[in-house]
Amino acid sequence: MSTKPLRRLAGIAAAAALVAPLSACSILNPPDLVVYNAQHEELLDELVPLFEEESGLDVELRSGKDLEMANQIVAEGTDSPADVFLTENSPAMSIVDNADLFAPVPAGALETIPAAYVPSSKNWVGFLARSTVVMYNTDNLTEADLPQSILDFAEPEWEGRVGFSPTGADFQAIVSAVLELEGEDATRAWLEGLKANGVILQNNLVVMQEANEGAIDAGIAYHYYWYRDQEESGADSDSSALHFFGDQDPGAFLSVSGAGILKSSEHAAAAEEFVEWLTGTEAQQAMAESYALEYPLNPEATLNPDVKPFDELEPPNVDVSSLNGPRVTELMTEAGLL
Repeated sequence: MSTKPLRRLAGIAAAAALVAPLSACSILNPPDLVVYNAQHEELLDELVPLFEEESGLDVELRSGKDLEMANQIVAEGTDSPADVFLTENSPAMSIVDNADLFAPVPAGALETIPAAYVPSSKNWVGFLARSTVVMYNTDNLTEADLPQSILDFAEPEWEGRVGFSPTGADFQAIVSAVLELEGEDATRAWLEGLKANGVILQNNLVVMQEANEGAIDAGIAYHYYWYRDQEESGADSDSSALHFFGDQDPGAFLSVSGAGILKSSEHAAAAEEFVEWLTGTEAQQAMAESYALEYPLNPEATLNPDVKPFDELEPPNVDVSSLNGPRVTELMTEAGLL
């Protein structure tokens, strides 16, 4: 069997859009495993060949965005061609789990990941994490100028000075943590304050660039954008620095990427093998050494030493299964951010 991955990267046009029909080649040579992937394509393009070589299985990746792919799986129900679902952020996993479409995660995968990154249902498992950070312009601010809490960015003193990208799943996951930790009223007030005083930007790369150029004083994003730019050239990060909130503030939230196996999978054994491999030391170390610079969740894997160590983070205690993506989008829509 060829070790070259069979990839049909299907664009996802709408939340309930059906996956494009398989080509004649796919029908004649069906893959051993179909993965709906909402994690970074580049990362899975690095990982999948390693798994294929080790397992002898052919994997087909279909990539899209977190919430769109989650809603697509729900729309497809038991007819979904997906065997495994991977996300960037955990609220999308909860959508599928709440629809009772996941099978239990094999014990081998659960044993390697700390319990804090496994939902109470044990129907999916975390495999990577990213820390919320503030990227601030070092010509305009010192770290001492930054607020004690991410919630303070909604205050009028930050008008026109703090940027964020509300349309992406990354920021929406951060909002889901604020909702879980602070409640609906506080979250609504925070979103309204950001709408009134913040600077809405296209994506997190633009947030980093604008902070670096001094167009904004600070920007809310995840840690790996800045570290990745530093490793590549520093062109979009050399005039900025990172601030990590502490003391379990919502601004110290760790967003978890999840992996789950569909109940309807016709390749359950292969799906279980893939998820166990994904959470094992070999794959986790490969992720740690990849371009991604996200935090591996298997304690045996070690990340680039230039990245703030995982054990120095002070994230809030958030049940990953309780993050409510649909309610977040409703609140953000009410605030005029979506």
